[in-house]
Amino acid sequence: MKQVVNVYEKGQRALKALNTLGAYSHRSLIERPLANLILYRVSQLNGCAFCLDMHSKDLLAEGENVQRLLVLNAWRETPFYSDRERAALAFAEALTQINNGHIDDAVYNEALQQFTEEELIDLTFCIITINSYNRVNIAFPNPAVVGTYKVGMFENA
Repeated sequence: MKQVVNVYEKGQRALKALNTLGAYSHRSLIERPLANLILYRVSQLNGCAFCLDMHSKDLLAEGENVQRLLVLNAWRETPFYSDRERAALAFAEALTQINNGHIDDAVYNEALQQFTEEELIDLTFCIITINSYNRVNIAFPNPAVVGTYKVGMFENA
């Protein structure tokens, strides 16, 4: 698909608002490695190439195990993730792929067992934020930028 609108050029006011939410999520109560794992998984679900490139690089720079990234799409069938990570992944998938207008009670209750109420709020906003960024990149694709991300590139943005 050819990019028709350059959202990063023409959408500065809208992106400023989204970036504010992104900055909040970056400073959330959710530990950075787990947050980046969630950002990567949601980007997998949404098929956002730029975000997959970005978050895989961030995860690897943090020391994430490559095997865990390679099998993340099948996380339920592997022994590589903690109970907290599994609860976060299930919650992220449920919030990203909303079915019947709500999150399954079992998924919600498991998340509440692994996260404080404040952490669950921050996890929710982290998931909302990456879904928003994914959708911007999907609505206004720019294949030329995929692969250009450098770790820390948006730290001061």
